[in-house]
Amino acid sequence: MWSGQPHPDEGHPPPLEAVPVPWKSVGPYKSHRESLGGLPETPAGEEAQGEEGPAATQLDVSRLRSSSMEIREKGSEFLKEELHKAQKELKLKDEECERLSKVREQLEQELEELTASLFEEAHRMVRDANMKQAASEKQLKEARGKVDTTLFAEFQAWRESPTLDKTSPFLERVYREDVGPCLDFTMQELSALVRSAVEDNTLTIEPVASQTLPTVKVAAVDCGHTNGFRAPIDTTCALSGLACACRHRIRLGDSESHYYISPSSRARITAVCNFFTYIRYIQQGLVRQDAEPMFWEITRLRKEMSLAKLGFFPHEA
Repeated sequence: MWSGQPHPDEGHPPPLEAVPVPWKSVGPYKSHRESLGGLPETPAGEEAQGEEGPAATQLDVSRLRSSSMEIREKGSEFLKEELHKAQKELKLKDEECERLSKVREQLEQELEELTASLFEEAHRMVRDANMKQAASEKQLKEARGKVDTTLFAEFQAWRESPTLDKTSPFLERVYREDVGPCLDFTMQELSALVRSAVEDNTLTIEPVASQTLPTVKVAAVDCGHTNGFRAPIDTTCALSGLACACRHRIRLGDSESHYYISPSSRARITAVCNFFTYIRYIQQGLVRQDAEPMFWEITRLRKEMSLAKLGFFPHEA
């Protein structure tokens, strides 16, 4: 009899409560809220902290932005100061470079002007020297053209057969006009001896060392003749007879006697000795020149004798 309920044997599933389900624990115990809603249970404190989180984060971001802007402003000010300093230093260097450039330009200009001035001065000096040389050559040529033909002829005649014989017209004139007056001293006897010694080339002139001389009275000296005694420097000239500073003395030939002479007397004797030395060189063939240069040199030596005779001589004499 069918009663309206299916039979288990008819293939229908049994009721739930009738199906045995094995139970197995899969984790810790969850609260009912978790089992129902699937959401974790949050404590009240954590829930409040979660609500304040966004505001705190926004405050921190604002602080970071403020600090960043402050750092950026300070960095900008520092860079501006450094840039200002660099610009100032660069300006100073530019001014210094400009000043040095002007100094260099000024020096270069002065150097060019100095070079041009020196070049012009050198040309002027060369030009003046050439003009003076030309004028001197002209004067010499004119003077040579006015030379006494008699004197030059006498010299040429003597030069063809040079001799120290006074009978030669050339030497006779020089003796009469120059040698004789130049060696004509107050003390005539000693003057003649000096002239002979000069002609024979046996006269010696030597300086006197004052520190080696003892003091001797002038009265003990016979016209400066020491007779073996030494006289002081400040004594009487043996040739002029004048009391003066005698820093030289002469010796005649091989005589041991010395005669102290003044600077003026020494200059006169030296001038005559120079003349005789030159004509001896000509006589010995040591002077190899034309007649005209020889004549002019003899004329110069004659002028030196004339000046010494008048009292003109170097101070070192």
